[in-house]
Amino acid sequence: MISAKLSTLLNATSKNAMDAKDYKLHLLNKLYEPYLKCLQCPLGALGRTHVVFGEGNPDAALMFIGEGPGRDEDEQGRPFVGRSGKLLTKVLSLVGLDRRDVFITNIVKCRPPNNRKPTPPESSTCKKILLLKQIKIIRPSVICTLGSSALEGLLDEPVKITQMRGKILHFDGAILIPTYHPAYILRNPKELKTLADDIQKAHSLTEGSK
Repeated sequence: MISAKLSTLLNATSKNAMDAKDYKLHLLNKLYEPYLKCLQCPLGALGRTHVVFGEGNPDAALMFIGEGPGRDEDEQGRPFVGRSGKLLTKVLSLVGLDRRDVFITNIVKCRPPNNRKPTPPESSTCKKILLLKQIKIIRPSVICTLGSSALEGLLDEPVKITQMRGKILHFDGAILIPTYHPAYILRNPKELKTLADDIQKAHSLTEGSK
């Protein structure tokens, strides 16, 4: 009898989790529809190929936010698929995570020309019309920003990532852990362990949250 009740409970829990994912995915797709050819900021008219909204688990406990799409991301329409993305994927694996377990996106969803840093108006516009709404839908327990531009865009204030990385902050009901951008690690491989430690910390803070 007890075994049957547990089985029923587990099935119901699994169904509710699946329903949450499906519902949140539906909400995200509805959010994206009006912006498939977005021209709300200058980036939309500066040679963009794809709007790179983000990908991963729509019900993720851990959400990663980077700066913006690069060449590979713009071509494929997916975030973090170039050299930086491959490094991020490896670090996630090191701490026991799969890309499918988390949600990955950027402050701006269109590639800045020559991979330049997004301007404050570009970051502010994209954050307002897309990023903040993504956060509201996904409701991550922990947000991990990758690089200074991502943290600056989220907080609307200048930061020094060397001073802020690894600290526990808060944003919109979620724990916020800033760390280095994988592109920085490619130039400074000695900081790889720091990146891995910060992501491990972010992951550990999600335990039991969903």
